[in-house]
Amino acid sequence: QKKSKKSSETLTFKRPEGMHREVYALLYSDKKDAPPLLPSDTTQGYRTVKAKLGSKKVRPWKWMPFTNPARKDGAMFYHWRRAAEEGKDYPFARFNKTVQVPVYSEQEYQMYLHDDAWTKAETDHLFDLARRFDLRFVVIHDRYDHQQFKKRSVEDLKERYYHICAKLANIRAAPGTDLKIPVFDAGHERRRKEQLERLYNRTPEQVAEEEYLIQELRKIETRKKEREKRTQDLQKLITAADTTTEQRRAERKAPKKKLPQKKETEKPAVPETAGIKFPDFKSAGVTLRSQRV
Repeated sequence: QKKSKKSSETLTFKRPEGMHREVYALLYSDKKDAPPLLPSDTTQGYRTVKAKLGSKKVRPWKWMPFTNPARKDGAMFYHWRRAAEEGKDYPFARFNKTVQVPVYSEQEYQMYLHDDAWTKAETDHLFDLARRFDLRFVVIHDRYDHQQFKKRSVEDLKERYYHICAKLANIRAAPGTDLKIPVFDAGHERRRKEQLERLYNRTPEQVAEEEYLIQELRKIETRKKEREKRTQDLQKLITAADTTTEQRRAERKAPKKKLPQKKETEKPAVPETAGIKFPDFKSAGVTLRSQRV
């Protein structure tokens, strides 16, 4: 028996018609594997890439004490900080912004700032609270000593403070300089708060009535605009009609221009000849010889 030799048949793939050779080469690899269904990226290999750490020396850090310049009690705190920054100022100290509250002397108070409704001790207490709480007048009003001094509202405190600031600015300003004097209208502020309280204390019925009135007002304004537009259109039509009528009347009244008539050239007179006149036969056709005589 002859041993049958199995010939390994290699699969051949034929490029479809109409497909470019470069596109067909991208579909299969050298081993004729099927193309992947999902995109893959093998540029980094199949191993976990190690972290590329810098070759520079690590900067040392220290556990350092620091003080906050905004505090005046000398409290000591600690935090981690780079060793190279030892001895430098606290980085957040630049955010410690304070309001410059003016200071007045005893002589200035007696000459310019005296008020019968305010004592000097009460004014000093007000300015002390203004420095402590950075002109937050709601907080100042809450911390105000109403037992030792007269009970004051927020508007009273603000009015007294800005009045003194304006007085000191006028006194200390050099002649000929433009001043930006702060002005506070206490009456306007009281009316504003009163209006807000009334607005906040409205009942649901009042709110609904106000909304209804606003809607009716919008409807009235819309109808008014439509009426004005119709009036304007009608006025345009009347104006156009009047203009056309006036133009026609003007055309009728205007005198017609007479065209210059050309004088007919005088024909030379032909003397009449006595004798026999023979008729002229201009029409075509047959004529008798006797007619021509």
